[in-house]
Parts: sequence; structure tokens; C-alpha cells
Amino acid sequence: MLENITTALAILFEPMRLLALFAGMLAGMVFGMLPGLGGVAAVSILLPFIYLMDSYSGLAMLLGAISVIYTADTITSVLLGAPGSPASAPTAIEGHALAKQGKASLALGVGFLASMVGGLFGALILSVAIPIAGPLVLALGTPELFMFALVGLCFAASMVGKDIVVGLAAACFGILLGVVGAAPAAANYRFIFGQSYLMDGLSLPIVALGLFAVAELIGMVAAGGGIASKSMAMGKWGESFREFWRSRWLIVRSSIIGIFGGFVPAVGASASTWIAYGHAMSSTKDKRRFGKGEIRGVAGAEGANNATVISDLVPTMLFSVPGGPAAAIFLGALFSFGFYPGPRMVSETPDLMYMIVWSVALASVMGAALCFAVTPYLARLTRINFALIAAPLLLIMVAGAYQGTQTFGDILALLVLGVIGWLMKNAGWPRAPVLVGFVLATPMEQYFWLTTQIHGFTWLTRPGVLLIASLIVVPMLLNLVRRWRSSKASTSADQAGSQPASDDDAPRDTAVLLLASALLLVTFAYAFYEMLGFRSNARLMPAVGIVPGLALSVYILGRQLNRLRWQGRIIHLGSRQELPVLAGILAYGVAMWLIGFSLATPLLLAWLLLKCAGMRLASAALYGAIVYATAQGMFALMRLTPPSGIWFSLPMPW
Repeated sequence: MLENITTALAILFEPMRLLALFAGMLAGMVFGMLPGLGGVAAVSILLPFIYLMDSYSGLAMLLGAISVIYTADTITSVLLGAPGSPASAPTAIEGHALAKQGKASLALGVGFLASMVGGLFGALILSVAIPIAGPLVLALGTPELFMFALVGLCFAASMVGKDIVVGLAAACFGILLGVVGAAPAAANYRFIFGQSYLMDGLSLPIVALGLFAVAELIGMVAAGGGIASKSMAMGKWGESFREFWRSRWLIVRSSIIGIFGGFVPAVGASASTWIAYGHAMSSTKDKRRFGKGEIRGVAGAEGANNATVISDLVPTMLFSVPGGPAAAIFLGALFSFGFYPGPRMVSETPDLMYMIVWSVALASVMGAALCFAVTPYLARLTRINFALIAAPLLLIMVAGAYQGTQTFGDILALLVLGVIGWLMKNAGWPRAPVLVGFVLATPMEQYFWLTTQIHGFTWLTRPGVLLIASLIVVPMLLNLVRRWRSSKASTSADQAGSQPASDDDAPRDTAVLLLASALLLVTFAYAFYEMLGFRSNARLMPAVGIVPGLALSVYILGRQLNRLRWQGRIIHLGSRQELPVLAGILAYGVAMWLIGFSLATPLLLAWLLLKCAGMRLASAALYGAIVYATAQGMFALMRLTPPSGIWFSLPMPW
């Protein structure tokens, strides 16, 4: 084995292969920092170029891009509160809260260091684990795989905020979004409302951007000023290293969780990151800071998701089962170069296997070092008037959403989900469980259907299922006991439950809260009615989300009405200052539908720069021209034609 490891290192260290790895790493970093684009876009753009190289160089370029995605999207998660992937949602929650406190450099520094350790630790473990990874994965049946996905979902629902009921309802809503489109086990289309656009379901970048990025953008533009309310010291690395060193064992344990989670095909980072985040919370004595800016949450999440990058490739290479979308593209590249993944790959091409491990490890170190070097400059963005950042950011979101199907349905879905995210944010509801539920809905449905077909209901008595289920049941029982004791000791029942269950540190808006509660109930009630018309196999997974979601939404609305009546509170609209910004973004969507992207965008830039940012006409025109040209260049680079209008559209050369 040692000989194979050294041979693989010599293969990688040829100058052209190192250059290819570095080029892929830079592409991955750039696209990782752009919300909604991420690894799939980076790997897709690099794909045509890899065939100009030898097989090792081409694969090294793809691996360089894949390896740094979770490192680079820390920047977006911390500065903007918009996770570049579902696995970065805990980082967005804790890191963005720190950025608002003027500690963006601390969150970014610890995140980059944890990512580097996660990548290195993953490479070290997998270099000796490759021969035994196959039997380990094969030992897990579909019931255990389903339960692992359920654990990740429940951790996301219960670990964010203090109101478990709302978190579970949000997770159920995420499952509902995830089952839109064709049913995998029956000839049924679900919740498409006669629209061909929805036949393939909703796109992950659109859901992530709508729920997080659009909602955060609206609030920050309306508030004015920068992301952080305090100025921060630049160039002082001591605090980041001290916090990293304090959390070193947490990062190691989280990396192990990430490695094991990556072995499970199609679940991987989403579930394992939330389990690592839950572990960070359970291993901390003072849990009050979680959700409000706890650096241990960032360290645990980043250590886990970066370790998963390598272990995601294990099922890809051993069983031809991609661990994620980027891994699926990598699998296609392996086939095109004449490498056929499977158990024989370990014995026949060990040099390639270890070259992959070396590539990911080296890219993880180089990517983290480069990100860490530019941290002070990135952290300064939090002091810039956010309206200046919002202008290019919104255009990046449109490009990231539009790349899905290249129809106006992408833009409409982005705006609708943006409104939903805005409602949830101002209602004090956690949005991360929605995103995790959406991602896990597809693999959970596959595993659940196979489980019921093969085992019936006897799978509930399997030892592995019971052991994994205890990870959900035991913490929930302990939490219920703690809540019962605290409510019993409290002098006011309302006081005991009055703290917001939010991933945002903002007070509840009672008008939005009541509206969101009513809409949630109506949504689940209508979904239940529609579900009754599906075939039995197509009803299986939707019922898992809709039935409990309907019961929870009835309880949430009833509880809110009872609180308003009992406390005598007057319904007020605390977020009215954000309504003009929300209306402006929706108007931009309407203008794009009527006159196209190329003509609607100058109107958007004029409104954001002159009205919201307060720039002078000359400087706004110059900055707007640069942003507009960059946006058009992005569409040209991705070989996309900007959205056209139904009335008129400005033609583009590409």
C-alpha cells in the first residue's frame, strides 16, 4: 500500500498535473463563493477542458474544483447568510450571526482552518480505509440508510431554535417541496399544477437562494448600512487560531462524522453536517449562544462537510453510486477516460485511487490557505453599504437560478421561495430544516420505498434501525423532560415559550407570524387533499411530510391565536420598512418577464444604487455599467442567453 501511495504522489506532482489541480481549485473557489452556482457549475464549466489533457491531469482539475467548494462557500455563508449548499446551513446560521456582531474574520478564519483539517483528516483516514470501505457500506441495508437520513432531518429540525414544533413543521414543508415532480416508484406527477416546468421538481440552487439569500438581501437593504454593526480589527489572526485550537478535538470528531456520513450514497454531507452540529451543541455546556453566533457550531459543521468531500467519492468509485451532483459528473469523467468504478478498481488501479486522495488533500490545504490569506479583505465587505453588494449579488442569484432549466419558471420559483423565506425569517421560523428536508426527500423516498417493499414493517425491529432511531428518540425525550421542568418552575407559561425559535436574532413580527401560520395550514391541507388522488406508491413519501405537517400546522396556528387572545397583544407589522424592498425585487421579476433581463436590469441597478445606496449619478452610472457588463459576461461564460421578455427583448451576440 505504501508503494501505491508514493507512486500516486509522484504521478500528481508532475508540473502539468499540479497546474491542472491549481486551475480547478481556483475555479471551484470562485464558483463556491457565488450563491447558487457551487460545485456543479464549476465542474460543468471545466468539463470541456479536461479532454484536452491526459486522464490524470483532467481528473486532478475536476478534483481541485470539488475539493474547495465547501471551503469557499463559507465566505457566502458567513458574510451573506446564504449557504452555498445545504451542508453549509449551520455555518450560515452561526457564522452570519457572528458577522453581524463584527466578528466575520473570526468566523471565516475558524471555518477555513476547520475545513483544512477536515480535508486532511479525511484523506488520512481514507488512505487506509479504501480496502474496507466496500464491506462497511454493503453492511448497511436500506432501512439503516433511511434512518440515517431521518436522523439528519430531525437534527436539523430540533437543533435550530428553541421551538421543536416549528422546526419539525419546517422540515415537513421541506419534504413537501422535495416531492414535487415525478414520483420515482409510480407513474405519477405530484403537485405540478399542470406546469411542465415542475415535472422535474424544484432545483436545489433555487430553493437555497430563495429561502436564504433573497430573504437576507431584503432585510439588509431595508436596514441600510453594512452587514456588521461594529467595526472590526483587521489582520489579527490570534483570536482565530485560539478558537481553532480550543475546538481542535471537536473538529476531529466532526471530521469522523463527516467521513462516515459520506459513505452513505446521496445523503452524505447534509445529514452528517447536522449530526456534527448537534454534537457540537450537546458537547457544549452553555448552549444559549447557539443560533446567535457560536463559533463551535462553525468549527463542527466545517470540519464535517469538508471531510465528506473525500468520502462522498467512495460510493462513487466503488459502486458507481454518486455521493452528490458534482460526484456524478466526476463519475462520467471516469467512464470517459476508460476507468470503470467498482470493487475491482481498488485492486486494478490503486495508483488512481490514491492519486484522488492526494489531489483532494492538497487542494484542501491550498484552498484553505488562500481563503485564509484573503480573510481580512473579505471581512471588510461587512462594513460596505449592503445596497452596493446587493446589486451584483441579486444578478448572480438570477444567473444561478436561471442555469437550471433556462426558462422563466426558474426566476418565478426564485421569487416565490424568496417571499416564503422572507415570511419565515420575520415570523421567527428556522429555514434550515426546510432546505435539509428538501435535499433528503429524494434519497429518503428511494430508501423508504425499497424498505417497505423488501421488509414490510418488520424493518422497524432491526437492531441497526433501533440503534440509529435512539439518536432521535433519546435527545427528544431528554429535551421534553427539561422543558417540562422549566415550564413547571416558571411563573409564567408564556415566558417559558416566548423566545424566538429562529435562525435569526430578530424579534417576532406578530402579523407575519399569524399570516405564515395560516398559509402553512392551508398549504398542508391542500397538499393532503391532492395526495389522496395519487397512486399508493406515489403517496408513500409525501405522506411522511404532509400528515405530521398538517397536524403540526393546526397546532401552531391554534397556539398563536391563543397567545394573542390570552396576552391581549395587538397585531403589528414590525417589518413594514422591508415591504418597499420586497416590492422592488418583485417588480424587477415582473419587468424581466415583460421586457427581459437586459432591459430590466438597468432599472434595477438605478433603483438600488441611486435610491437605496444613495450614490451620486456619475458614480452610480460607472459602477452600474461595470456590474451590468460583468453580469452579461457571466451569462456568456456559462453559454446562456439571458431571460427574454414577452413584450420585447434586447438580443445578445451569444
